[in-house]
Amino acid sequence: MKKLMIVYMLLIGTFVLYVYNTHLRDSPANAWNAQGLQGEITETYVMVTFQSGMDFWKSSLKGFEDAAQLLNVSVEYRGATQYDVQEQVTVLEQVIAKNPAGIAITAINSPEIADTINKAVDGGIPVVLFDSQVPGSKASAFVSTNNYNAGVTAAHEMARLLDQAGEVAVVTLENQLNHQERTAGFADTIRGSYPDIRVVTVVDGKGDRLASKEAAGEIMANYPDVSGIFVTEANGGVGIGEAIRLEKKIGDVQVISFDTDKRTLDMIEEGIISASIAQGAWNMGYWSLHFLFHLQHDLTEQQIMESPGISTLPQYVDTGVTVVTKANVKNYYAQ
Repeated sequence: MKKLMIVYMLLIGTFVLYVYNTHLRDSPANAWNAQGLQGEITETYVMVTFQSGMDFWKSSLKGFEDAAQLLNVSVEYRGATQYDVQEQVTVLEQVIAKNPAGIAITAINSPEIADTINKAVDGGIPVVLFDSQVPGSKASAFVSTNNYNAGVTAAHEMARLLDQAGEVAVVTLENQLNHQERTAGFADTIRGSYPDIRVVTVVDGKGDRLASKEAAGEIMANYPDVSGIFVTEANGGVGIGEAIRLEKKIGDVQVISFDTDKRTLDMIEEGIISASIAQGAWNMGYWSLHFLFHLQHDLTEQQIMESPGISTLPQYVDTGVTVVTKANVKNYYAQ
């Protein structure tokens, strides 16, 4: 009987050790392994933009929402209605006051935005930038198009459209860093690679359809031989398309725009806009939330890699671009 009891006790002890080793010891890590990365639905992450009505943000927000569904967390969207620094600072301050689990922000290029972002980071709120960089901020990562390279791509496409000769203009958002980089990539490539193409002017379209339409009219009046216009954002592209239609210059002036809102795609189908540079907007939102989740859950260092002090979070991710033309435009309409 004693021998039988000893056997039973050994079996029970073995079972307890098994349960401890497989279910209790390192339970958080084992839970991650069993279920994948899963948060709590009470965790709320916020996306913050400017010019909140732009179609571009819809795709970024969709990526943000898709990542939230995968990670079992909640998301909200907040944005300044205009291209206005003070309005965006106010929106961001309101978001910070609610102490969210993390903030993904595309910001107007301004020291005031950097100060407010740093306030969030210093208060323990993870912040990731997407689409536009903010010099001087303490944000942990930047998920975006390589805007200089996007300008390079636009320059090569313009050269192809013009058979490598002609006068071109640029309509941009002159105080915004990402648009400055697109303009620089375009102008540098034209000057360096295409000696028979000349950039005759760079003007500010203010990110506005009507202002860009007026700018295009002035360009065509002041430079009657202009044969191409590169515009670094979608609202301006539509405005320039309207000016081209009004002046009956369809086919005479090649327009390269940015992004894939429906108005741009429709103008590509009509032949008014020759091409548009499409960014990975969905990717920006999707990976921004993943990065914020990793920061919130301290999954960026030795918790994943057994290497203390080595972060697994990239500081910069290039989401890439593609060129949209009449040949492939149907692929870009929302399904």
